[in-house]
Amino acid sequence: MFRTTRALAAMQPTRALFMRQTPQLYMRSTARMMSPVPKEEHGAHTISQRLRQLKKIPAELIPLGVVLAIAVGAAVFSIIRKLWVDKTLRLKRQSTNY
Repeated sequence: MFRTTRALAAMQPTRALFMRQTPQLYMRSTARMMSPVPKEEHGAHTISQRLRQLKKIPAELIPLGVVLAIAVGAAVFSIIRKLWVDKTLRLKRQSTNY
């Protein structure tokens, strides 16, 4: 026998292993929940309950919040002052008289 024929003959049992039928999936319904569904965490909180939840914020994020609040406040102040003070700002269309 040639070498390739011997190699093909040796591969026959392994080919049969790969041709097995796949097992059937066993489908079943999920089990019923034994406990009731938990309530939503933010369902009907009062203001004081929501303020107590601010304690969960990490201390490292407080300076970031302060800086962002100052930046947003400065931006709002700047745009309002620009709209109020600048008399050359066009707020309406100019009339098109040709």
